[in-house]
Amino acid sequence: MHWQFADTPSDDDKSNPVELVLSPRAKSIGAFDVKRALPSRHKQMIGPFIFFDQMGPTVFSGDTAMDVRPHPHIGISTITWLFEGEIQHKDSLGFDITIRPGEVNWMTAGSGIVHSERSPQSQRNMNAPLGGIQSWVALPIDSEEIAPAFYHYSTDQIPHYDDDGLQISLIVGCAFGQTSPVITQSPTLYAEINLSSGKSLVIPDIAEERGIYIYQGELEIAGSTYTQGSMLVLGSAREVEILASQTSKLMLLGGDAMEGPRHIYWNFVSSRKERISQAKDEWRKGLFAGVAGDKEYIPLPEDEE
Repeated sequence: MHWQFADTPSDDDKSNPVELVLSPRAKSIGAFDVKRALPSRHKQMIGPFIFFDQMGPTVFSGDTAMDVRPHPHIGISTITWLFEGEIQHKDSLGFDITIRPGEVNWMTAGSGIVHSERSPQSQRNMNAPLGGIQSWVALPIDSEEIAPAFYHYSTDQIPHYDDDGLQISLIVGCAFGQTSPVITQSPTLYAEINLSSGKSLVIPDIAEERGIYIYQGELEIAGSTYTQGSMLVLGSAREVEILASQTSKLMLLGGDAMEGPRHIYWNFVSSRKERISQAKDEWRKGLFAGVAGDKEYIPLPEDEE
């Protein structure tokens, strides 16, 4: 993970609202690589967001496809937000749904869930694009062990704003005069923002912690330029004006800060180390509920060594 602190403004110079810049590191997940912006050594979370991966953009061809075998989660909610392509989600609650661009599929792991993520049959043996963001949201301590759940929201349920070179999809939270119907366990902000070149937007002071991830394009903020693939951690309690120096696709994320740091091992997240150890043991012993009709699974990383 590459990172840098932005120039820290003095009391007399509050011109730089960007506190920290993170550049993702590449991680392989089989047939393609992802770019991981969170967690970072220097910033574990932005609001409740504890994991943030850019998938693609890529094109699967021939017999290549996304095939993430069944694997477990605890202590988080997950969301895959697609710009292009499709992913088939199956889980231990019995949900079998194809994720498409503009839809919200909010999976709350809580005490434990297992799911797989694969290219659907309709996207195999062809030139199939895939691009988007996969993120995890940490659950508050008093909600870490809630029952697992899965909620689907169609594209027409997600608030949209479109006007003169500015498009906003409000995935989660309240912002820009809109309110998303997506149910969360803590105050959370998540939006896709598209800006035409030369268009500006003021990001209001609407969350305790905020970040901007530049999926495509380039931004200017307070005279500094930030390029594609950068995660910008914004200062608190202030409006931030952004200017697209190129046509840009951004993710705005944040929310209330968590009560404290979380322990992370593989796909397990918890405020308690002993809960991570318990989850590891349960997965190794096959005590998690499985995905119906799928006998494959991903072993614990340490068991593959």
